[in-house]
Amino acid sequence: MKAETISWTGQSVERVEDAALLTGRGRFIDDLGIRPGTLHAAILRSPHAHADILSIGTGAAAALPGVVAIVTGRDLARLTTPMVAGLKIAAENWPMAVERVRYVGEPVAIAVAENRYLAEDALDAIEIAYKPLPAIVDPVASMAEEAPVLHEKAGANLVSDRRFRYGEPEPAFAAAAHTISVSIAYPRNTGAPMETFGVVAEYDPHEGVYDILANFQGPFSIHTVLARALKVPGNRLRLRMPPDSGGSFGVKQGVAPYAVLIGVAARIAGRPVKWIEDRLEHLGAAVAATNRVTTLKAAVSAQGRISALDWDQIEDCGAYPRAPEPATLYRMHGNMTGAYDIRHVAMRNRVVLTNKAPTGLVRGFGGPQVYFALERLMQRIAVELRLDPLDVIRRNLIPAGAFPYRTATGALYDSGDYQAAVEQAVAGRLAELEQRRHAARAAGRHYGIGFAAAVEPSVSNMGYITTVLTAEERRKAGPKNGAQATATVSIDPVGSVSVHVASTPQGQGHRTVLAQVVADIFGLPHRDIRVVADLDTGKDAWSIASGNYSSRFAAAVAGAAHLAATRLRDKLALIAAEQLEAEPGQIGFAGGAVFAKGNPDKTIPFGRIAALCHWSPALLPDGVDQTIRETAFWTPPQLTAPSERDEINSSLCHGFIFDMAGVEVDPSSGKIRIDRYVTMHDCGRVLHPGMVEGQIRGGFAQALGATFYEELAYAEDGAFLTGTFADYLLPTATEAPDIEILHIETPSPFTPLGTKGVGEGNCMSTPVCLANAVADALGVSDIALPLTPARLAALAAEPEPTRPATSRAAAAPAARPGDRSLRGEGEARVGAVPEAIWAMLLDVDTLASIIPGCHGVQKLSETHFKADVTLGVGPVKGRYKAEIRLEDLDEPQAATLTGSVSGALGTGSGSGRVTLTPDGKGGTVIGYAYEAAVGGKVAAIGGRLLDGAAKAIIGQFFAALARKASPGKPGLLARLFGRRA
Repeated sequence: MKAETISWTGQSVERVEDAALLTGRGRFIDDLGIRPGTLHAAILRSPHAHADILSIGTGAAAALPGVVAIVTGRDLARLTTPMVAGLKIAAENWPMAVERVRYVGEPVAIAVAENRYLAEDALDAIEIAYKPLPAIVDPVASMAEEAPVLHEKAGANLVSDRRFRYGEPEPAFAAAAHTISVSIAYPRNTGAPMETFGVVAEYDPHEGVYDILANFQGPFSIHTVLARALKVPGNRLRLRMPPDSGGSFGVKQGVAPYAVLIGVAARIAGRPVKWIEDRLEHLGAAVAATNRVTTLKAAVSAQGRISALDWDQIEDCGAYPRAPEPATLYRMHGNMTGAYDIRHVAMRNRVVLTNKAPTGLVRGFGGPQVYFALERLMQRIAVELRLDPLDVIRRNLIPAGAFPYRTATGALYDSGDYQAAVEQAVAGRLAELEQRRHAARAAGRHYGIGFAAAVEPSVSNMGYITTVLTAEERRKAGPKNGAQATATVSIDPVGSVSVHVASTPQGQGHRTVLAQVVADIFGLPHRDIRVVADLDTGKDAWSIASGNYSSRFAAAVAGAAHLAATRLRDKLALIAAEQLEAEPGQIGFAGGAVFAKGNPDKTIPFGRIAALCHWSPALLPDGVDQTIRETAFWTPPQLTAPSERDEINSSLCHGFIFDMAGVEVDPSSGKIRIDRYVTMHDCGRVLHPGMVEGQIRGGFAQALGATFYEELAYAEDGAFLTGTFADYLLPTATEAPDIEILHIETPSPFTPLGTKGVGEGNCMSTPVCLANAVADALGVSDIALPLTPARLAALAAEPEPTRPATSRAAAAPAARPGDRSLRGEGEARVGAVPEAIWAMLLDVDTLASIIPGCHGVQKLSETHFKADVTLGVGPVKGRYKAEIRLEDLDEPQAATLTGSVSGALGTGSGSGRVTLTPDGKGGTVIGYAYEAAVGGKVAAIGGRLLDGAAKAIIGQFFAALARKASPGKPGLLARLFGRRA
């Protein structure tokens, strides 16, 4: 039975979520009340990228007032098992380091205390001894025989190597007129949501039940992973999600290991435990999008028609392949030919591990990496064959009459008219851009036009990740497929309608759209529908595929709500037909009433019919069991398991995006001005135009970040270098230009409402569209993200003239990316003879009194000391263990000092030569030259302050030494030496 009217769906009605969010009444995880007696956790993280843990001393921390428990990796290992990885490899995937750390920021201990302040203080008192190991951060270098191996049981850092072949790629390449290729190193970036991770966990020892509240977005396949890790059956793990979440963009899937950590902490402490991640933790250790190295080749005719593709992809999953990884690599497997009709494909997928934080799902996961390579290739084909770039796109698009279209790798594209979308987007606009380009170039400016065409997959097939397995391995494991969505529609005793879905929103507006969809079914005002967005796995309907990911809401979740409401409405029609003495097919629903069509006198208020099952169940007609609640479980039959030939329909729906941009580049400053940006979308039927526009603009803004600003950078030794928003840059509204949004609708035949996803599109299409425009503007072939001003200025710069052979100028050493090395030299004058100064430098009590921030010095030998110090660099202040050795002694004239410091906030090591020279006036000139390197959070956060901080600390040391050596004149000497150091 069809609804009588479509009053709400398709309108940009006011969002029901906004009133609370805009007035600060949102209910985020940190806003929700907690039980009396709840403790708070702080996490101690590794300052090393790769190191063995020799010992962890927790006694001093555990003895602090207010501290209830200190949890280490060994404590965790006694109560849990390693988390299941997305790959079957011989590597233990613990959520906290047990014997070895493998990335900067990896948890090594948890302090649980009465409040967060006490817990943070307890971290400073935990003593950890590390044995640093060589680190590897480059995914290609990690596969070399000599590369340090992260997991010795695995035997190598290459943990998966799969080859695929579809059609006849080898003959196609042999027969092609041209082979054209691109090589891409896509950078690592993240979603950076406004709200970071949060977990509140409780353990009931009587029933062995974990109750965990987390701002988690799913997928709920992670529920199984967590239950197994916690060593409890699924019905002993209750996951709850708060009503509101401050963004996710896929990243909050990564809260899973912390759910295990805080759950175990609650079990050990015997009380509920709460943990809210801070921004420094999030940037350094939350999941990120994979950095991928791709070589893509095309077999091309002289006219630019592609017959075959050859993909070689190396996926860097960081230190652990945490579930659902390598999902980012395989989510696009069915879509590797994009919007193009290409029947022959060869593919090699390799997954490697490096000493970086584990990767996970980030908006568009897998799409940006694929389309950056594919659409850069399309432009290179045009340039190398001297063809028009748009013509190359047009000649390769899938024909409009081919839908539903099966790709070579197995995807089933549901609907589309790509040619019509492209022509509507360029009509009148491209000619204007070309005129602007011509005028700019005539004036000597750098102006370029870029294009990108992309297919946007949505509603992921759970079986796609099993494509990483061979057909034989899949047979042993059993088939996995589908994308089940769940929705419940219920009616209370007064006839009010409520909706509950297994999809937790992160700001998308689920409640508004669901109210529109269900209101149309019952003929009610949309504001009369109450939608519940929070979720509790202990009592609500859900399935392993439930969750809010892969743009599945409109197509799958809203569709399931539509089905559940329709079933209830059809039952109500049977009741109304009996009471109105009409045929069920004659019953209509509109305006808050139920009526017999063609007879306006036969009308009953909706509430009276809807509440009948509560008040008078005995009056229900035959064939109607109840009208109180209906739960729909919907899964599309098109999502099957991978075939024996590794073909996979990795997503149900396939939207289309075509982007066109005109940009101008200033070669001297490296600045880019986006002159015009046009984006065309086909997302099937549009349910709420305003929200669709919001999704597109939001995706575009995030794509600007990926294009121009964002990169999670690591030094060669694995030190994390972008620990604040001063180093990891994000675009703001100021940097986001206005864009022109266009639509073409080809409803999907596979979804209940004809909808497709639209939440990820511009994250996939915009970076490469803008890169193509920049390449056109500058006439360059190699483009690497992010397109920072320095990188663009270098691309635009004219080649420097060769230096004459007679030049004697010494070449400056090449700076390494993210270098955090410190060098300095200076001198100080002290009013004591060298022998006295020498004795002071070897005296424990003197050292303890003059070392800045020192809490005590321990003498291990005549030339070997240990010290406990508190140091601060900008916003970073922490406690460190320092070791100092004196070598190459030339008493009392000179010595070499070597040392290292290690603490929760970072590490450092270095050496310096100190000379003591009599000044002829009874005093000493102390000369020094040092070189040091730092890593960990202190390098990531305070990098720009390190030089100044080092000089200040050295100045404080010599000022204190001067006071000690010349106690009669402390003020003047201290000021003098403090300035000179």
